[in-house]
Amino acid sequence: MANGAPHQSLPTGAQKIAWYNSAVSLALHSGQVGIPAALARLSGKRLAKLNHHPTDLESKTCTVVNFDRRASSTESIICVLSTKTWGTYTPSTLIPQKSRTSKFSRILIFLFFFALTLAFSSSAYCQEAAPPAPDSSPVIRFVRNPDQAPDFKVDDLDGKPLSLSAARGKVILLNFWATWCGPCRAEIPDLIELQKKYGDRLQIIGLDVDDDDAAEVKKFVEKNGINYPVGIATNEIRVQYGGVAALPTSFVLDSEGRVVQKHEGLRNPLLYEIEIRSLIGLPIPARVETFEDTGEIFLKHADRASTLPGVDMSKLTPEQKQVALHRFNAEGCTCGCQFTLAQCRIYDRNCPISKARTTKIMAEIAGHAAASPEHKAESPKDAPVAPAQDKPNSNPTQHADTP
Repeated sequence: MANGAPHQSLPTGAQKIAWYNSAVSLALHSGQVGIPAALARLSGKRLAKLNHHPTDLESKTCTVVNFDRRASSTESIICVLSTKTWGTYTPSTLIPQKSRTSKFSRILIFLFFFALTLAFSSSAYCQEAAPPAPDSSPVIRFVRNPDQAPDFKVDDLDGKPLSLSAARGKVILLNFWATWCGPCRAEIPDLIELQKKYGDRLQIIGLDVDDDDAAEVKKFVEKNGINYPVGIATNEIRVQYGGVAALPTSFVLDSEGRVVQKHEGLRNPLLYEIEIRSLIGLPIPARVETFEDTGEIFLKHADRASTLPGVDMSKLTPEQKQVALHRFNAEGCTCGCQFTLAQCRIYDRNCPISKARTTKIMAEIAGHAAASPEHKAESPKDAPVAPAQDKPNSNPTQHADTP
């Protein structure tokens, strides 16, 4: 109703009126509770019926139902929000309940997403904290900080110069072999195929050992179709490469001429191919690990070894073990190999002389400590060095394990 409208009387005779306040309607509609405008004014017939059936307008106190004055907008809103009128639900019972339900739903949603986020975070943390699963893929091993391969100059079977420097820039497979060696003959077809397949980036070089007749070696090479150069290994070359205790023995060199691996005996040709592919930068179905040369490649690095073949140092203390290793590397073996005890154990683990001597040295160290418990462990500087008693053997492969 517009402001200033005449004050109408109800048909009952009592000066009563129920005002339809626009502010009340707006408040109710904002709460999604509809109040039909047609019910704003009560007809005489309807009011007469209501007089016989008490309603909230008559039975409950409300400042909106004012018989002598207009109700203010504020009073109308307060009344309507706290009572039921004309058979419709007021926000007093509907909106608070809806608000509580909505608030409860929002809390549930929040807790759900919080729990979900916590679960993902916990999963990610566990994945980060858990130790990585062991990699079961195949492994190839190369020397860490490899040494340069000793170069040599010999003539091949055709009289042409043969050296490592001539093949610099390629991966080199230096193969020590002999015509009488069964495993050597067995691997030759695989070496021929590798040379064919990777010939532009690979150079295989064969050095024959212990064959006196070069003509017979050449005949063997031609008969078997060997497609890589072959020369005769001198004693000097054999000593430079650690004596070559077994045949076949192959040294793998990278493109810079450094020895990255050594293989003794007949090996799976797939191993050679994977190593070659890795060194020339081609994909391989394996991962590469590195290791320190402790005499496995070059005997001069035997002093890096903490264990030796056939030498049980488990009963020694760490200090005693260091003393023993120092003596093994300082004392020469008397078998004639021209190596230290440590080198001889790596070179020929079946040597009875180096075996007996290392055992005796360990007994001396352990017995000395037992006899004098307060005595300090023998200092490596004071460890006695026994001179070699026998004349060095000019043939370093005298007691080598041959196939």
